[in-house]
Amino acid sequence: MSESASQIFETLRHCDTSGSELLQQLAESFRQEQLPMELFEARKMIVRDRLGLPLLTSEDEPTRSEEVERQLELGLLEACRESGEMLIRAGRVFEGWTYLRPTGDNELIRNLIAEVEITDDNYDEMQRVLLHEGVDVGRGFQAVLDHQGTCNSITLFDQAIAQRSKADRRAAGERLLEHFYNELITLVRDDITARDAAPGDDESLSDMLANRPWVMKDGGYHLDTTHLSSTVRIASTLTDPKQLRKAWELTQYGRQLHHQFQYPGEEPFVDFYPAYAAFYSILLGENVDAGLKLFERKAINVDPQEHGTAAIETYIDLLDRVGRPLQAIEFAIRHVPEDVPSQSIVPLLIEIAAHAAQSGDSSGYDLIMDFCAAKQDALGFAVAKHATLAK
Repeated sequence: MSESASQIFETLRHCDTSGSELLQQLAESFRQEQLPMELFEARKMIVRDRLGLPLLTSEDEPTRSEEVERQLELGLLEACRESGEMLIRAGRVFEGWTYLRPTGDNELIRNLIAEVEITDDNYDEMQRVLLHEGVDVGRGFQAVLDHQGTCNSITLFDQAIAQRSKADRRAAGERLLEHFYNELITLVRDDITARDAAPGDDESLSDMLANRPWVMKDGGYHLDTTHLSSTVRIASTLTDPKQLRKAWELTQYGRQLHHQFQYPGEEPFVDFYPAYAAFYSILLGENVDAGLKLFERKAINVDPQEHGTAAIETYIDLLDRVGRPLQAIEFAIRHVPEDVPSQSIVPLLIEIAAHAAQSGDSSGYDLIMDFCAAKQDALGFAVAKHATLAK
C-alpha cells in the first residue's frame, strides 16, 4: 500500500465536517490511487447518501419513489463511466467494458478501446470485447486476420458473424477483402516480375491477368483457392465502389483458374465466378439490364422448396441496390413463397420502401399495406401505415 493510500485512514479519522465530505475524500483517494472498483463503490455510497439511503444495500430495502430510483440510476451510471474509463486506460479492457456497458455509450467505449494496442497478451480479451461483444467488429476481425490468418478468419466469419447485422458483416467483409486482395496482387506481381518485366505500378489485378494470360496457364494459382471463393462470397454485402471493383477482379482471377479449382456454389451462384462477376458488375453499373435478367430468371425458376429463397432474395437485393426499390417490393410480393410468413419479410420491405421514399416516392408503403392486408398481418400493416404518417 502506498504512503498516500495509508494516509487516507488518518484523513478519514479526522474528518469532522460532514458525512458527505468524508465520502468525497474517500472517493478522491481511490481516484488518485487509480483504484477503479473501489472508486465505484465509494461513488455509489455518495449517491445513496445524497438520496438519504443507507450507504450499504440490503435485501429488504423499502420501495423507493420513481424520482429516487431515477436519481440513483443516473448516479450509478456516472460512477460506472468513470470506473470503466479508468479500467480501460489501465489495460483492463473486459473489466472496463463491463462497467461501461450499462451506460450505452458505445462511441465512448469504442474510442477508449481504440487507444489500446492489441498484443499477444491481451488478444483474447480484446477479441471478446471488439468482436464477440460487437464494440468494433472491423478492428476485431482485422486482429484475427493478423494473428490467426485467413483460414481461421473465414471460419470465424461463417460461424459467428454471418448471422449478425449487415453492418457487422460489412465491417468484417471489408477487412477480409482488402487483406486477401492485397496479398494476392502482391504475389501475382512478384510472379510476373520473376518471369517477365515487372508490371506497371498502376496495373490492377485484372489488368495484369488480361495483359499476361500465361500467368494462369497449366493450373497455376497463387493463394488458397477456397479462400478466394470465400472472400468473393463474403464481400457481397459491401457498397464502396472501389471495394466492389476489387471483388469483381477476384472473380476474373477465379475464372482463369483450372476447372478443378472452380468449385460450384449455391443458387443463384452455382456457376460461381461467372455469376458473382455478373453480380458485382451490376453493382458497379456495368451491364446492369443483362445482369438483372440473369438473376431474375434464377429468382423465378430456381425451386425454393429445393434450394431455399436465396435466388429471390439476391434479385430483390440487387434491384434495391441499383435504385429500383419499388420494383424490388413488387417482385417480392409476387414471388416470395406462400408459406413464408409475412412477418419475416415485412421488415425488409419497409427498409426498401424507405429507400424509395427518400427519392420522393412513398407508394412502396401502399404496396406493403395491401400485401399485409391480404396476409391478415395487422402489425405489418400498421408499421407501413405509420411510416406514411411520419413523413
